[in-house]
Amino acid sequence: MDKQKTVYICFSTDIVHSGHLAILKKAAQLGELIVGVLSDSTVAGFKRYPLLPFEERKNLFENIKGVSRVICQDTLSYRGVIKQLRPDIIVHGDDWTQGFLQPIRAEVEALLKEYGGELVEFPYDESPELRTIEHRRFAEAALPDFRRARLKKLLELKGFVRIIEAHSGLSGLIAETATVYQDGVGRSYDGMWLSSLCDSTIKGKPDIELVDMTSRMQTINEIMDVTTKPIILDGDTGGLSEHFVHHVRTLERIGVSAVIIEDKIGLKKNSLFGTEVEQRQDSIENFCSKIQAGKYAKRTKDFMIIARIESLILEQGMEDALKRGFAYVQAGAGGIMIHSRRSEPDEIFEFVRRFREKDKVTPVVVVPTSFNTVTEEEFQKRGVNIVIYANQLIRSAFPAMMGTAKCILEHHRAKEADERCLSINDILNLIPEKG
Repeated sequence: MDKQKTVYICFSTDIVHSGHLAILKKAAQLGELIVGVLSDSTVAGFKRYPLLPFEERKNLFENIKGVSRVICQDTLSYRGVIKQLRPDIIVHGDDWTQGFLQPIRAEVEALLKEYGGELVEFPYDESPELRTIEHRRFAEAALPDFRRARLKKLLELKGFVRIIEAHSGLSGLIAETATVYQDGVGRSYDGMWLSSLCDSTIKGKPDIELVDMTSRMQTINEIMDVTTKPIILDGDTGGLSEHFVHHVRTLERIGVSAVIIEDKIGLKKNSLFGTEVEQRQDSIENFCSKIQAGKYAKRTKDFMIIARIESLILEQGMEDALKRGFAYVQAGAGGIMIHSRRSEPDEIFEFVRRFREKDKVTPVVVVPTSFNTVTEEEFQKRGVNIVIYANQLIRSAFPAMMGTAKCILEHHRAKEADERCLSINDILNLIPEKG
């Protein structure tokens, strides 16, 4: 009697629907069916954080008829699984024949070819009923309680997260969906930074806290309508303590994960001006009182108040920065952001090293706008937990739009500008329909 073939199929989903059951049934008819379930960190690395943790997702598949056993696949690449199991057949939907998963498919084909394995692809189910399920899942992931808690969960799960600025619904979609595949790993952004600089710039206003919280709340809502990932808000100085407590309650209620406030007072000037313009730092006592007021106003453990230290920007020295960092944590800050306008990262590295000598737990945040040669791997190795790319999307959008505008002026028509633009169909497909 011929030995039964081994069949392998992998899932990232946390909702098992009729489409999944159908493909599992077909796969089980081909031989002994082994199901792989992507780990939480792998799923979170290339798409939104799973609603159900790995063990619960694993249990879902263990209780499905026809499944022989369930294993953990901890990378998007199938290389490790194929080397370990040498399955006769790998089953997948045909949706990976395009998009960022194409390199994974190519790798699978090459590895199977080495020993005569077979790739079987079934048509991806795009029925209206299943689209409705996906829309419902999106809606659940966007609910305030799910979204607010996700930043802390990601930090616990991964230890390091990358955040990019968003200033509109469209840029929010980019932050939500941008994904690349490199070296067996899917990389995407873990959340969004809503910068006061970018929010002001997109409205054509100076970055001096002229755009009030009411207007900024509208931007938050526009982004939340079309995304599910965590949001960190640039809260500038936080304003008066009496106002800050109300902002904390509002942001927490609508599902924002964190607010970052800086220890300056007076009319806001962008930090990258440094001492070129008059900027004043708040006293440690006053800023700690503001942090404490915000902490007491919180209703959940999920919402984070992160203190931004301006000592290095204002040339007050490393000792002042460290003194403030420890004091702010003692006052209740859930994280510390250290900032610098130097192109060399030396003082950032020194701060993190010395801060970590006494505090190995509190998340440390950096914004590498000026010291932009440092890789995420280097930051993580030195003890940084959150990297924020604070303004790159809006800075790249402006020259692109200006170039298109000048192109039309130069040619007296729009034809030559077409090569700079997405097609109308691409624009329509970029904006998903949410039912």
